[in-house]
Amino acid sequence: MYASERQDEIRAVLREDGRVSVLALSERFDVTPETVRRDLDLLESEGLAKRVHGGAVLGPRTSRAEVPLVERSHRVPEAKQRIAARALQALEPGFRGSLYLDAGSTTAQVAANLDTHLAAIGGHTEVVTHSMQLAAVLSGAEHLALTAIGGRVRGLTAAAVGGETIRSISALRPDIAFLGTNGLSADFGLSTPDPDEADVKTAIVAAGRRVIVLADAEKFEEDLLVRFALLSDIDVLVTDAAPPQPLADALDAAGVEVWLA
Repeated sequence: MYASERQDEIRAVLREDGRVSVLALSERFDVTPETVRRDLDLLESEGLAKRVHGGAVLGPRTSRAEVPLVERSHRVPEAKQRIAARALQALEPGFRGSLYLDAGSTTAQVAANLDTHLAAIGGHTEVVTHSMQLAAVLSGAEHLALTAIGGRVRGLTAAAVGGETIRSISALRPDIAFLGTNGLSADFGLSTPDPDEADVKTAIVAAGRRVIVLADAEKFEEDLLVRFALLSDIDVLVTDAAPPQPLADALDAAGVEVWLA
């Protein structure tokens, strides 16, 4: 079992039982207690766990909790791959429109598979992104043209932010915007911990003709510090599990399509 898979299972146990024991987890996964303690340290940095003697308890996630992109890329990787594959089905055979790709670990999966998908459907597109990571993945792709938007780059997300970035996005009208989010709830809408990232996401939502949000089930009913969009501002949610009933009802009332991957 990979470390990321073990950590995902520990997250699931924490959410279900409310606490975990170092000894029990060590025996369950056949790893050393030191390995488990490192896993719990990681979960505590995410705001999910609070370390206690002999283990950890479920900790309240703060509104500023933000996991670095390199760590997020290893969380629920199979779900993110399924979500990206389902989202790419929005590009129909012969697609010749324009795309905006938000920064994030799930949109990175879209970027990784975009050129192959375009080749399969006989499509070609103009792609715009402010993500340095996604720009590197997409550069040199055969079936698309790429524009990278500049600005001040946040090390935590490898994404450009600030006034220059927002002005550039505001001058665009992409046919489809693929967007990530840190939180998605019935009451608060879509949210993220950082105000600068929120401003960029708000600009993307305003620019896109069709806004498609990619979010795994871990994001459900999470409220982070800054709201960047209402549910009614988006067109499609692509996710890996049915939303809980309050959120499902709110999405339906807002006219949002839910695609399950």
